[in-house]
Amino acid sequence: MPSDCEFLSLDIESKTGVRIGATTLKRLLGFAQNERAPHASTLNAIAHYLGYAHWEELSQIDDQGNSNFETPDGEVRSSDLQSGSCVEIAYLPDRIVRMQYVGNQHYRVIESMNSKLQVGDEVEIQNFVLHHPLLVLNVWRNGEALGQFTADRVSGLSSIKLL
Repeated sequence: MPSDCEFLSLDIESKTGVRIGATTLKRLLGFAQNERAPHASTLNAIAHYLGYAHWEELSQIDDQGNSNFETPDGEVRSSDLQSGSCVEIAYLPDRIVRMQYVGNQHYRVIESMNSKLQVGDEVEIQNFVLHHPLLVLNVWRNGEALGQFTADRVSGLSSIKLL
């Protein structure tokens, strides 16, 4: 999804130290039209992010058996939860947010300590990944759409608990 490109951009930067803009990723993934070829440094950063030394090495890999649908350790996907499930996240310096899943990637904040998210906020979150920033696709407060919210871009979530 195009909205995932911002999260991917942050994730690539946190793992490689190279910033690839969300617009560039949208272009590379076919979400935006543009005839420009990507820079070699962009392709090498993507290869490094995927665990390869450089783009040439990645481009020679046979794709068979290289993919799966399993959820990695340290990740909670909204699509795996049932309505009523509760998730508690923590991030630096001392922020804790508890939320209840209401379905369709939406949660209601039920407890918030030292976070900009407030009790009663409704948030849209695709997944929670340990040591990665929290990317909230949308925040609604008192019926008003506030837009995207990203928490702890530097060190990411320090804890994810299913309650």
